[in-house]
Amino acid sequence: MSTAEVEPSRTKAWVMAARPQTLPAAAAPVIVGTGLAVREGVFAPLPAVMAFVGAALIQIGTNFANDYYDAIKGADTEDRDGFTRVTQSGLISAERVKLATMVTFALAILSGTYLVYVGGLPILVIGLVSVLCGWAYTGGPYPLGYHGLGDPFVFVFFGIVAVTGTVYVQAAAFVDPLITTVPPGTVTLEAVVASLPVAGISTAIIVVNNVRDRETDAEAGKRTLAVRLGYRWSRLEYVGLLALAYLVPVWFWLETGVGPAVLLPLVTVPYAGLLARTVCTRTDGEALNPALEGTGKLLAIHAVLFAAGLVIG
Repeated sequence: MSTAEVEPSRTKAWVMAARPQTLPAAAAPVIVGTGLAVREGVFAPLPAVMAFVGAALIQIGTNFANDYYDAIKGADTEDRDGFTRVTQSGLISAERVKLATMVTFALAILSGTYLVYVGGLPILVIGLVSVLCGWAYTGGPYPLGYHGLGDPFVFVFFGIVAVTGTVYVQAAAFVDPLITTVPPGTVTLEAVVASLPVAGISTAIIVVNNVRDRETDAEAGKRTLAVRLGYRWSRLEYVGLLALAYLVPVWFWLETGVGPAVLLPLVTVPYAGLLARTVCTRTDGEALNPALEGTGKLLAIHAVLFAAGLVIG
């Protein structure tokens, strides 16, 4: 059932629609990418800040789009165990949520103009594709989340693209503006590997959400990866994604000459284990809603420790 017990104010309803608890997925790539940029000597503060602004707006726009499209397509019902959706619950009209989606994505594109100036054509392409996929997660003629493609979308765009893009725009700030190709040295193997923990834990957040909603999603015809794989394989996916996040710091320590400080994220392994135990044994919202928020917290803590380890190391 909906988690709301009393009708909130209009301002609180908009905050609920924006889902601030998901913003670690926007901040974590910038934190890790900036940590690596500092290590590689290409730190540029303004591109880093604007990368976060753009990522946050895309995240919020995607949340608005999910709220709107899941409601009008019938995926959100009173039987759902997740957090309150403002469109389905009638707190905000569908038309207003749809308008907010368009405005937020437009602001994301506008905020990206500076990054396009710095990073040139590659950032323009990445930015437009990211916005398009954020909308297409639940919208459009072939919604990604409804066909089992939500997990790879998050892994690629909120992980690999977001981290390597953050490093790229900072490195590109040291070359000529409005470039049309990727300058040598601005996208490195280290940046791609460093993106994998963010990609893994960000996707794990989606796995928890979809495991919790598996039964109602199946009834509504929403074929998420959890619906397709079932509980067992979805839980193995969750554990595997978390394991990836802890293998990468070890790789940096063994293969790149970074000092042992890069292993700082490993102090969160016990917390990750508690979350994994919950996901692997429960299906109800009472347990998985806190696990969902906990996985978001894990993403934020892991990102901060990993970035700090890269800088210190």
